[in-house]
Amino acid sequence: MAQSGTLVAEKKQQQSGRSIWEEVPEAPVDPILGVAYAFRADSSKQKLNLGVGAYRTEEGKPYVLPVVARVHRELLDANEDHEYLPIEGYAPFTEASAKLILGPESPAIAEDRVITVQALSGTGSLRVAFEFIRRFYRNASGELPSVYVPNPTWSNHRNIVPDSGLAPTKLYNYYDAASGGVDMKSIVRDLSAANDGDVVIFHGCAHNPTGADLSMDQWRELLELCTKKRLLPLFDNAYQGFASGDLTRDAGSVRLFVDAGLDVVVTQSYAKNMGLYGERVGALSLVMSSKDPKVRSAVLSQLKQVIRAMYSNPPALGAKIAARILRDPELFAEWERELVMMSKRIYSMRVALRDALVANGTAGNWDHIVSQIGMFSYTGLTAQHVQYMREKYHIYMTSNGRISLAGLNPTNVKYLADAMKDATSAYPMGKL
Repeated sequence: MAQSGTLVAEKKQQQSGRSIWEEVPEAPVDPILGVAYAFRADSSKQKLNLGVGAYRTEEGKPYVLPVVARVHRELLDANEDHEYLPIEGYAPFTEASAKLILGPESPAIAEDRVITVQALSGTGSLRVAFEFIRRFYRNASGELPSVYVPNPTWSNHRNIVPDSGLAPTKLYNYYDAASGGVDMKSIVRDLSAANDGDVVIFHGCAHNPTGADLSMDQWRELLELCTKKRLLPLFDNAYQGFASGDLTRDAGSVRLFVDAGLDVVVTQSYAKNMGLYGERVGALSLVMSSKDPKVRSAVLSQLKQVIRAMYSNPPALGAKIAARILRDPELFAEWERELVMMSKRIYSMRVALRDALVANGTAGNWDHIVSQIGMFSYTGLTAQHVQYMREKYHIYMTSNGRISLAGLNPTNVKYLADAMKDATSAYPMGKL
């Protein structure tokens, strides 16, 4: 009878024109994707999008890497089937991904201490990782771990962790606004205050949003700290090869920790470095200190359980494209050349913007734009500057002053520099 009464109540509600979802609150606009929405709605011919986290040509167009396009055509011509992949993904891809980030001679791979599964780019890899951590990992106190993220960090880190059932992220200060570089003293102080066994997210290279990276000596200091406090490092790698143009250099931080024999979690994305944004190509690796095959088998089985309930199995096409490039020496060499080309163009835009700001007399020191690395620069512009430039110049960037250098080219860099001069003159900023 109670069930019948409920059905009657629902029918009356529907007849009244009210929605059963009318109490659902409006979610805040994503701070990164919201920039793209606002840009598209702007009808100005002068508009400039510096929020996009994707590589662009000098004409501002999406770039399909020639090697990717050719392999894609070859797969289509070969009439590849559309069968489901295994839950853990396409084996040639996962094996090649582990070697790419850990090194082909990695002791961890040789000792069979690495489990790699395919996942939905960087976001999906992180989501699987933190779901697995919530289910099976506890800190030294036997409690669910706190997860420390750099301040600032990629905004989605703070969404993924609590959505996995863990507590909201904690922050460790990372950026030194005065120098435009890393605040190592604060990093050590904040992570030293973590509970033993907590989780810490590191950006493997090309820190997003600041572009300020740690030196190898600084990484060694953090390795010592993580070892002492038994912290579980999770390396988020979205820019290997894209940051410096050198795949080995960009993997240096990860390999340092893995070769030290620690338990390490590693996520990879092929969105930026292969331009496979919409194909959602990524990998999650758990590197274990244990050589016990029973532990390996159990961990893999539980990762598959997580994936099965989340999205069942990953998409095939992008993984097959990536695998062929990673496993063929000639295609791999071509890809490396394209990475160098892309990273050089980004760096040239850093130099051009810094030089334009110096040439037009914009107040402040802008050398940090050149010393930072990767797709983004943390300019030091405030939310007030960002709003001013959006309203007056139709220039779009995230409110924290992060710009994507990929949105610049020789024809618009002066326009941006002049807008920055105007904004910082209207609202003077502190010393950079």
